[in-house]
Amino acid sequence: MATEQGARRVLIGLILLSIALVLWVFSPFFEAFFLAAVLAGALYGLHRWLTRHLRGKSGISAGLITVGVIVALLAPLASLTAFLVSEIVKGVNFITDIVERRGLEGLLTYVPGPLKEPAGRMLDRFQEQSAGLWQTLQEQVSARGATAAQTVGGVVITTGTVIFQIVMMLIAFYFLLVQGKQLVAWLESVSPLKRGQTTELLMEFRRVTKSVLISSILTAGVQAVAALVGYIITRVPVPIFFAAVTFFFALIPAVGAAVVCVAAALLLLATGHPVAAIVLAVWGVVVVGLSDNVVKPLLAKRGMHMHGAIVFFSLLGGLAVFGAIGLLLGPLIVALFLAVLRIYERDYGRPSYRPGDPSTPPQNKPTVAEGEEFEPAGHTDEHLVEGHH
Repeated sequence: MATEQGARRVLIGLILLSIALVLWVFSPFFEAFFLAAVLAGALYGLHRWLTRHLRGKSGISAGLITVGVIVALLAPLASLTAFLVSEIVKGVNFITDIVERRGLEGLLTYVPGPLKEPAGRMLDRFQEQSAGLWQTLQEQVSARGATAAQTVGGVVITTGTVIFQIVMMLIAFYFLLVQGKQLVAWLESVSPLKRGQTTELLMEFRRVTKSVLISSILTAGVQAVAALVGYIITRVPVPIFFAAVTFFFALIPAVGAAVVCVAAALLLLATGHPVAAIVLAVWGVVVVGLSDNVVKPLLAKRGMHMHGAIVFFSLLGGLAVFGAIGLLLGPLIVALFLAVLRIYERDYGRPSYRPGDPSTPPQNKPTVAEGEEFEPAGHTDEHLVEGHH
């Protein structure tokens, strides 16, 4: 007959095995579930407020917030696409009108001075080879048809994967808003940690993710304003549009806001403004691009209550190791480390000296109140105390 200790060991092994299998099953949705948890934690306060005003109808509140997230995701893309399509149509109509009235040579009058000579040579070569151009084009399409098909197929698959992950994220986000409170209570009940410690760790994660999201949006706004100043100074056409695109790309870690400034600088260079192009490129790389590394840690550390250097390296380290999602995972890992140390020191560390308590020998260090952490004079870390309320 199996002993109680042996049965306990087998049960622990089965629990670990089941955890590994569950993680394996849900691994294809890791990014979707993680982003859903981040958004649910950041917007849970809004969900509670809206639920109260809807007389306790949590499902309707979660549905409205989910629709709002969808609009926030699609509105910038739809606006950018509509503007680009409109500008492309205008450009095609303009070129068609010029060619019909003045021929291909009429387009040369609109080419900037430094580019007129190369453009003229290209036009002459095009007219000389126009007879065999269609045949050459057909040959190239036939030769590279398979490669083009593979490329298009890859783009379609990637786009479909992204759309699928977004849909899964929105579904998980909705259910986390509706059932988030019950999920936290269940985790607290089954966790092997002491009562309250699991909730404290989850609240720490919520503070960190909320701080990173808010700091990312505010930093993108700062970069867009800085870029707008550069666009106005260098007289970039439609500066408000380029500033909006800069804000959108600033939210994409793998791209960044400086890319838009460089693209606008190339546009200025192509239209015959080399000095303005150089000024805008330098402004975009130095001011707009590097401001992300300064502004974001300064804004994020307020909510995370970490030193700015720790926030800076956790953001860059997470980005290098995990990719774009590492901007959230990096600070979360560091926050987990600091929170676990804080909880251990508070609940299992050496007790602080209490004046008048004969059981604790006096020590040559300042005294602190029960449940508080010692901090050097003139500095307090508020989040060390929040967990005790």
